[in-house]
Amino acid sequence: MVANRGEIAIRVFRACTELGIRTVAVYSEQDTGHMHRQKADEAYLIGKGLPPVQAYLHIPDIIKVAKENEVDAVHPGYGFLSERSDFAQACCDAGVRFIGPSPEVVRKMGDKVEARAIAISAGVPVVPGTDSPISSLNEAHEFSNKYGFPIIFKAAYGGGGRGMRVVRSYEELEENYTRAFSEALAAFGNGALFVEKFIEKPRHIEVQILGDKYGNVVHLYERDCSIQRRHQKVVEIAPAAHLDCQLRTKLTSDAVRLAKQVGYENAGTVEFLVDKHGKHYFIEVNSRLQVEHTVTEEITDVDLVHAQIHIAEGKSLAELSLRQDSIRINGCAIQCRVTTEDPSRGFQPDTGRIEVFRSGEGMGIRLDSASAFQGAVISPHYDSLLVKVIAHGKDHPTAASKMSRALAEFRIRGASAGDCGQEPVGSVLVWWRGGVGRERGSAACSVGCILRW
Repeated sequence: MVANRGEIAIRVFRACTELGIRTVAVYSEQDTGHMHRQKADEAYLIGKGLPPVQAYLHIPDIIKVAKENEVDAVHPGYGFLSERSDFAQACCDAGVRFIGPSPEVVRKMGDKVEARAIAISAGVPVVPGTDSPISSLNEAHEFSNKYGFPIIFKAAYGGGGRGMRVVRSYEELEENYTRAFSEALAAFGNGALFVEKFIEKPRHIEVQILGDKYGNVVHLYERDCSIQRRHQKVVEIAPAAHLDCQLRTKLTSDAVRLAKQVGYENAGTVEFLVDKHGKHYFIEVNSRLQVEHTVTEEITDVDLVHAQIHIAEGKSLAELSLRQDSIRINGCAIQCRVTTEDPSRGFQPDTGRIEVFRSGEGMGIRLDSASAFQGAVISPHYDSLLVKVIAHGKDHPTAASKMSRALAEFRIRGASAGDCGQEPVGSVLVWWRGGVGRERGSAACSVGCILRW
């Protein structure tokens, strides 16, 4: 069963089908007609009467469906319950395999303060920050007095850019503290925050890891996720362009060492910031599959979802032929996220029915989607991601040219929602950065194509 929705649910269902495993979907009342429900062998309603997001966070309903339908394993996808240790524990208590790390490791990695302490004990460099969640605005004042501005508030029990606020002066401190607390509370059910020194214009480099239950850990190299908007990634590249070989070795070895320190099992991502001097700092571990896992799959030819399932079955990395010396980088891959957003309203999500959808395709192009088709109704309740476009080529310029060509082929138009109860879709953004990777360390991002109607 996949305790999730959208394109990640479909991604996991496809992997299961290839492995001969029957699949179970769960869906909210608002997702009755959603594509992920139709891609599974069985589908069951959860969270009846609850708000849309809360339905996918309702652990009792999900566990009930799993037990009543003899589910062997649950894949959490990303977002929602994927980094909740209480959900991982509930699965274990119900006799259902959780496809991810142990509940204790999920708890440790989900608590950014504890993850930071583990990194320090493993000898991995970290950004200066508080050792535990702050309990008052005064503590934030004290931190800024010691380290100076800018600083950043971060949610202690979640990620994805929610509960993150950069503060550049004392005048901004109180408002950003309040907003970060509220965002964290709404997204993760806990408003706890910690404070870090904010590194100006860093590269955001993350390392994909896989661990088995026998203590073995390998890395699958790195991804550059520096192109972000409101702390949300919009373009991801693997491997990172113009990354010094010695720095790559430091990043990957630190990621593996940290994973071994905590006894990490299954797929995860260790995230780092790299400053303008080439110094790297650990920031967090995402104990789940990432949205951008696709680019790693393209350059290593390793199906990460297959690997997750096999590891959960008890297979070792060696049995899966995943030895470090056999994992190689093959070319370059780039992922862009096509989203339904309106630039005239500060990039707020748009909703409605898609009347025309023609995508860019061809050699070296992969599309991962759930609602990207003619007649699809874009929900106002969930993420604005419409489709992930992944380009793979023999090198960085080749992948970039394929991506530019594919994005230029997209034709997406909306129409009056009619009886669907939605307003017309206002705009779809295709984010792209011209000449990506030509300037070392650059993280500028521009709108390559705005399709309006």
